[in-house]
Amino acid sequence: MKKQLHEGVKWFWRVQLIWALVIFSVCFASFLIPLSIESNIESGSNSFFKGLVYLGFIFVILFVIIWEIWVRMAYARWFYEFTDTNLRQERGVIWKTYSNVPYERIQNVDIRRGIVARIMGFSSVYIQTAGYSVGANGKGVSSEGYIPAVEIQEAEKIRDFIMHKVSGKKSKGL
Repeated sequence: MKKQLHEGVKWFWRVQLIWALVIFSVCFASFLIPLSIESNIESGSNSFFKGLVYLGFIFVILFVIIWEIWVRMAYARWFYEFTDTNLRQERGVIWKTYSNVPYERIQNVDIRRGIVARIMGFSSVYIQTAGYSVGANGKGVSSEGYIPAVEIQEAEKIRDFIMHKVSGKKSKGL
């Protein structure tokens, strides 16, 4: 049976947006302040500066609307399922990704809870497999099996279930 992520992941993705907007705002302000000073000195008018500020606000508003649509669509299209032989994942908004992680390749299962995850009551599950250590962009360590948001108790059950499958012991089904 396919399972969906924890509802709190939407807020986690929204917090990521806030960080992106903070970075954008700092960069935009560092661009505007020198322009504003130069514009006021040369012409005594700051209509060009006001236009840039309005353009920045419009950009931020459009970005927030598009991001909210993206968050809702990404949440609605991210599923995982545990079968007798592997973990199946399905995700993606524009490009769908279907992946299978066989239990016999799994070496470790990590559970991580950042500050937002702890506040929202979910955990992220990272499933490391043999021969898979480089991320898609070629940088850093990644996990072939990644479930970004599940209930805290569910994450513990997932880890126990997979580790029992890996060790060959009989386990309770999920």
